[in-house]
Amino acid sequence: MAPTDVAKLLARWVGQGWLVRIRRGLYASVPLEATSSEQVLSNPWVLVEQVFAPGYVGGWSAAEHWNLTEQIFRGICVLTARPVRRKQQILQGVTFVVRHIQPKAIFGTRTVWEGKKKVQVSDPHKTIIDVLGDPSLGGGITHVEACLREYLDSSNADLKTLIAYGDRLKNGAVFKRLGFLLSRSPKPDRAAIDACTQRLSKGNAKLDPALPGGRLMTRWRLWVPRGWGGRS
Repeated sequence: MAPTDVAKLLARWVGQGWLVRIRRGLYASVPLEATSSEQVLSNPWVLVEQVFAPGYVGGWSAAEHWNLTEQIFRGICVLTARPVRRKQQILQGVTFVVRHIQPKAIFGTRTVWEGKKKVQVSDPHKTIIDVLGDPSLGGGITHVEACLREYLDSSNADLKTLIAYGDRLKNGAVFKRLGFLLSRSPKPDRAAIDACTQRLSKGNAKLDPALPGGRLMTRWRLWVPRGWGGRS
């Protein structure tokens, strides 16, 4: 069919309530049992592959998926190698918070099936590394530390994999934040802390770029807000 004929047909089906237009060139069928077309997708995650590939569900959304947090966030966190014009996009009434990453940063994902649709989501280790690299993806450093402690207490905990992922991401601030937070944990892992120390990059970073620096912890080359203490 000619593109103009296809556009007219799709517009007619939307008008008749058989389809809903999600964005230009992307439509979803409306289930017969649906009472309206405002939300026809059982899980909006299925849009990630269609709209943001190559990319994956990460940050706080992945933390929720892997039971690293009980906090409920509004919006779905997506990391994508596609150019990002708007950091917040609303599709089917759902807010997607989108961050651009380099293609080489797409690793450490697992496939989750939603019906016949597959969705890529960062695994527990990559989820922690991502939020250490950018605490805003984890809802701020306080929540990031809570997720890290939940990870350390879980059956998924693997500090060797965590360090290896940090090496692969090549973000120096990751090891500064990870080492500092591990030193604050109830049961500090000395081997992991030493591994972070050996990987410290030059220069100073902020524990959370969204918070004031406070004081400099020279051991970790990290500006830490007042009220944040550390252990040796």
